[in-house]
Order: sequence, then C-alpha cells, then structure tokens
Amino acid sequence: MGSTPERNAIRGSGEDSAGVFARLGMGLADWSQMWFPDAFVFGLAGLIVVFAAGWFAGDGAGNLVKYFGDGFWGLVPFTMQMAMIVIGGYVVATSPPVHKLIQRLAKIPRTPRGAVVFVAFISMTMSLLSWGFALIFGGILAREICKHVRGIDYRAIGAAAYVGNGSVWALGLSSSAALMMATPASIPPALLKISGVIPLSRTIYTWQSMATAAILIVSGVGIAYFSTPVSSAKDAESFGVTDGLAIGKLEERKTPAEWLEYSPVLSVVVAILGLAYLAQVLAAKGPIAALDLNTYNLLFLMLGLLLHWRPRSFMRAVTNAVPAVAGVLIQFPFYGGIFGIIVYSSLAGKLAHFFVSFSTTNSYPILVSLYSALLGMFVPSGGSKWVIEAPYVLQAAKELHVNLGWVVQIYNTSESLPNLINPFWMLPLLGLLKVKARDLIGYAMLYFMVNMMLVLFLMWFFSRTLPYVPPLLP
Repeated sequence: MGSTPERNAIRGSGEDSAGVFARLGMGLADWSQMWFPDAFVFGLAGLIVVFAAGWFAGDGAGNLVKYFGDGFWGLVPFTMQMAMIVIGGYVVATSPPVHKLIQRLAKIPRTPRGAVVFVAFISMTMSLLSWGFALIFGGILAREICKHVRGIDYRAIGAAAYVGNGSVWALGLSSSAALMMATPASIPPALLKISGVIPLSRTIYTWQSMATAAILIVSGVGIAYFSTPVSSAKDAESFGVTDGLAIGKLEERKTPAEWLEYSPVLSVVVAILGLAYLAQVLAAKGPIAALDLNTYNLLFLMLGLLLHWRPRSFMRAVTNAVPAVAGVLIQFPFYGGIFGIIVYSSLAGKLAHFFVSFSTTNSYPILVSLYSALLGMFVPSGGSKWVIEAPYVLQAAKELHVNLGWVVQIYNTSESLPNLINPFWMLPLLGLLKVKARDLIGYAMLYFMVNMMLVLFLMWFFSRTLPYVPPLLP
C-alpha cells in the first residue's frame, strides 16, 4: 500500500473535491485522536463529580458512601435488559436471511456520495426499530457496499452507519427511557412516586415526536451528502478491509449427540411459543401498552431463533455478540452508584430547585436539552442516565407544569447527541468495521454540531403545543 503516482492522484482529487464539511471532519478527527479517552473514564469521572457535589451540598462522606453502595446493584434488571437489546439486535442482523438482504441492499448505491447517504438513511430508519439491530445492520451494510463501490471514504460511511444512534434512535420503539416509564416494574420506586407511569401514547407516539424524528432524518441525510467527498484515498482498503463481513457456514455435524443442535425442530417450537405469548399480550393490552423492554427483547430473541433456524447457528451468533456488551455490564453498576448518591442524598431536591429557579415553563425545554446533552458525555447510556436524571428533572417539570411525556422526549432527543462524540456505543460497530473511534468521530461531530441547534429549537417549539397532564400515580 505504498505511495504511487496513481494513489497520490486519487488523494489529491479527493482533497480537491472535499467540501467544507468534509475538510472540517478531517480536522476534527485529528483533534479527537489526541483528546478523547475511553468511555469508562467518563463514567468514573462522573461518579467523582457527583460524590463531590453531594459533599459540597452538605451530605456527609459516610452517608454518600452508603448511598453509592445502596445504588450500585440497583440497576441489575435494567442492565440485563440493555445487554439483551444488543444481543438480540446482533442475532437478528447476522442471521442468514437478513445477511442476504444486506447483500442485496449493498448493490443499490452506485457512487461514493450516494453510498454514504444510503447508509445514513438506513441507519436512522432502522434505529427507530432497534438501536442494537441498526448498529450491526449498518456496519455490515457499510462493509458490503465498499466491495461494490470504489473510492468511498471509509470514515464517512462508518460514521453514517452510526448516525442513527446519535440522532433518532431514542424517538423510536427501542427508547430506553420511554419504555422504562411505560413499564411499572422497571421504574425505581423513588422515581415512580414522582412521575407515575407515562404511557408511550404520551412519548414516542405523539405527533410532535414523530415530526422531530422525520426532521432529524432529513437533516442527517443532508449532512451525509454534503460532507462526503466524491472520492477518497481513505477507503476500506487503506484500513485493511478488503471484503464484507463473512457469515460462515456451520461446521458439519460430527456425532449423533449433536443432532438436536442442528435440527430446527426445537428452535421452531420455542419460537412459536414465544411469539404466541407476545400475541396474547398484544391482544390483551393493545399495541401501545403491550410494548415494554421485556416484550421487545423477547420479540427479537424469538425472531433470531427462528431466522437462524438451527440452535447451533443461534448460539454462535450469541457468542459473537457477547463482547459487544462488555461495556454495558461493567459500567452500569457504576451508573447505579451515581443514581444512589443523587436520589438518596439531598442532591435530587436541590437540583430540582435549581431547575425551577433558573427557568420558566417556556425556557425549561432548552435548559433540559443542554443539561441532558452535557451529562451524556459522562454517562453515555440513555437508560441508566435517565434513571439518574429523571427524579429531579421530572420533579421540576411538575412544579413548572411542563408536559411530563414531552420531558421524556426532550431527554430522548438531546441525550442521543453526545453518542456521536462519546465512543461508548460505537464499540460494537468499531469491531465490525475494524477501525478506531477516532476514525469516525471527526465526521460524527459534524452531525452533532448541526443537530444540536436543530434539537434545541424543536424541543422548545413543540413543547408549546403540549398541555400539562398530571402524573398517573400508582
């Protein structure tokens, strides 16, 4: 891969054809390479900041230590639910039928710019269904497209495969915060007393939320188009990627004991049982009330079991997915510790008072948007961060008479933005693409800068169309 006149010519033409967005992305990538640490560091730093804030607020160090320990394991059920979202999405995306679909879709784009736009659109629309599924689907699609279209900037298409997780995912069916607030068993008791249950009809199913998602998708497609050079020397081959993701065939059965592992009988029967249960829940509760984290994860696991057909294929996909959830498993308990300090100490009440004293019903959406985006840099998780933030954010919203369902959506929209510049949720995608976070963050930061201004306006504008509704207390 040495320097040649032909390669230098390609590099020169790529630089000349790069627009302002593309050149800015390259510069931001160089900067991020120097200054962005691992996601776990953000979580540890956030814990120390919250502990210090509690101490300065007047809580004794001994009490704060106790609150940290009491909350450390408080998110175990939720941690498992988040891990299963990633695993379920990976299992479905790597199943033979879906992989064949991806290969067909990869033949649609004809130009580098069209390829990046296509992947960005697929990433955002798929993330409305499942952020875990979209992350894997987008990564595999990007690699497959690079086999057919030459000259694609691999960093740009990699960022496009991720943009759904930094823009609209939390406005769709896999919104952790919205599903939690609609699932009484998932809401911590201390939070339930403040907010009550907030059904999905007041969050992701409002027309204001759907309009926000549509506008952000249009914005993302536009950014993808204008930020991508018509050709680039930073293609997939320059990163050592020369083919698509191989979904190998199962090895041949060697012993009679393995017969059931290769037979579809068990997979089909169990999948039918699971889907039949979901049909019962749907019939009993309706399409809105039936959707929560548990039913959502069950749906993806049953679909994965059915699509893989054979138990051995399903388990191979699960095994390959497990490394992608390592960050979730180890970091969520620390976020639980942060939650414990905030909720059990005087911080929650004082933060609620701060929000009320520095805002009005009109300005509150903007303040919450800015705060949620900032906190997302330290706690890069829609669900666990919502548990930390919700007690005082919703308490302040009640006092200011701001629609509680829309506050959830303000949080969902703004907390997604830091995902574009915090590498935590990139980890599964980075492994698929064989790149490092700093390779994608430069282009991803462009989406962040444009969408930040757009989100602030939309959250303020749509909040004016929603009346305050008292909480549905248990």
